[in-house]
Amino acid sequence: MKKLLQLILRFFAQAVLKKYKPQIIGITGSVGKTSAKEAITFALAKNFRVRANIKNYNNEIGLPLTILGRPSPKKNLFIWLKLFLFAIRLLLWKHKKYPQVLVLEMGVDRPGDIKHLTDIARPNIAILTTIATSHLEFFGSIDKIAQEKRSIFNSLAKQDWVVLNHDDERVMMDADKLNAQKITFGFSPSADIYIHEVKIVKHFTYGTCFTLTYQNKDYSFILNNVLGKQHAQAVAIGFAVAIILKLEPAEIIPALETYKSARGRTNLLPGIKKSWVIDDSYNASPKSSQVAVEILSAMETVGRRLAVFGDMLELGASSEEAHRDLGKQIASSNIDYLFLIGERARDIKRGAQAAGMSEDKIFSFAHTIEAGYFLQDRIKEADIILVKGSRGAKMEQVVYEIMAKPWEAGDLLVGPIV
Repeated sequence: MKKLLQLILRFFAQAVLKKYKPQIIGITGSVGKTSAKEAITFALAKNFRVRANIKNYNNEIGLPLTILGRPSPKKNLFIWLKLFLFAIRLLLWKHKKYPQVLVLEMGVDRPGDIKHLTDIARPNIAILTTIATSHLEFFGSIDKIAQEKRSIFNSLAKQDWVVLNHDDERVMMDADKLNAQKITFGFSPSADIYIHEVKIVKHFTYGTCFTLTYQNKDYSFILNNVLGKQHAQAVAIGFAVAIILKLEPAEIIPALETYKSARGRTNLLPGIKKSWVIDDSYNASPKSSQVAVEILSAMETVGRRLAVFGDMLELGASSEEAHRDLGKQIASSNIDYLFLIGERARDIKRGAQAAGMSEDKIFSFAHTIEAGYFLQDRIKEADIILVKGSRGAKMEQVVYEIMAKPWEAGDLLVGPIV
């Protein structure tokens, strides 16, 4: 039954795309997809009718649901029937408010996922953010991950566009052979959109300022309550897509300065006792964890820097090494205390101790609630607390226990709270 429903859903999604012919922006990569999606949406929203994936609607069910603009019926056959009737109405009558642009994350868990998704929705603009060791358990090597991610380019025509991370060698591999127009972004002056002068600053709140250089002109940005160079990359992607769609920098910049990070992606929240919480609880890979530690270490404060990590999942045989390497990085960073939750996170402790972090600065827990209660008693004014872990670790529970306004959790956190 599930397979049949997916086939019908796929048929309707393809038929709707054929009728309405929106611009399709496909985004893939090991990290940064959601931030790129958010930045593109901010960049285009004032000039186009834009729809992007909600939640984690980036797979063989979520992508067609986004195209149709409906929530998941889950296991309710009656709601599935209503969904298909809605799709029929879209096909029989012209819906004047159907999006002009679809911004679609294309998630990859296993080999072949990208082809399946691009067969449903062939991108006019394909974006590859970065290639790293997420989902390594299902691929075996980073080269196979790279091959899968780059397959998003296979269906492109000469009039289409690719947006590439100039700093990632695996992303740029064979870029000159692509059958599409190209625009690159990165921290190298040779990128088409050059990101530089990135700083985390504090005035009334923390934020990130940076400059984009494009065609020999500089454009300055200040993003309040947004932390880290990865968001500068996201804004650069949004800038690139807006340029491709013929918008002028004068209208792109004000739109992008309203950009906010999505739930659980280095989202800055007020914490208890006048502290700050960096909620990075949505997911964790070795690369994104490295970036998160760099952000915490770079932030100025008269308080302490506390790192709270759960397990990084789906790393296969490289799991122990990846966790140990993260521990070594933490030990050599400007971080005062380390709090760990879960079985795999114990290897973070081993790595940190091997790199010289004293045992009295490391605390381990079996459960998130236990860690949250422990932190409540130890947080002091002006402390900055980073909370990060894979989706399965449900680290938002820790954030809930230490955020200043827990009654706003439903609007701010990534998952339901126990």
